[in-house]
Amino acid sequence: MFFGKLLPREGNFFELFNDHGKHIVTGARAFMSLVQHYSDETLRAKYAAEVDHAEKQADRVTAEVHRLLHKTFITPIDREQIHSLINAMDDILDLLQDSAEVMQLYDLKSVSEDVLRLGEISTKCCERVQHVITLLPQLSKSTVAADALKTCEEIDQLESDADRVMRSAMSKLFRDNIEVRELIKLKAVYEHLESISDRCEDVANIVEGIVLENS
Repeated sequence: MFFGKLLPREGNFFELFNDHGKHIVTGARAFMSLVQHYSDETLRAKYAAEVDHAEKQADRVTAEVHRLLHKTFITPIDREQIHSLINAMDDILDLLQDSAEVMQLYDLKSVSEDVLRLGEISTKCCERVQHVITLLPQLSKSTVAADALKTCEEIDQLESDADRVMRSAMSKLFRDNIEVRELIKLKAVYEHLESISDRCEDVANIVEGIVLENS
């Protein structure tokens, strides 16, 4: 018991989650701007740098959450849920950064309508992730818990939308007369972009579990 009294009983986990959520949205919007201005090399580099910056800022938050977990005796939600949630959130920004890098490293000449659509869905997913994270401190309120579950459903629906767009995009790739190297590049980009919504769905699944356990 004495050992437990020496350790903090709670940490500012919810504040850190909120900070991370803000970085996710910043990174997602920067990535979307990169896609929208892809033909302008200067703007492309500018927005890629903004994605990188958001990812680095989020990494600092993730590291602080892990550090705090080791120092905190009693956490506001299950320790494993905290660990899984921050790692799933971090995966989102990693994939945003990876997607931007793949587009540049593969020297993609232009972006298709499908890339734009997947980028839009990814950004919406990230915005819903940020929203649901802000609800965590007040899940004891039935209206807030209901809002959280509704937001998780919206993320699930967006992930399904991304699946459909990617399947259609892949079908076009192999159906149309596209040069092989460009086909390989676009296939990699589509897969990276679709994975962003998958990771957002991972966050939604974790939050659903937290809601059900605390309602």
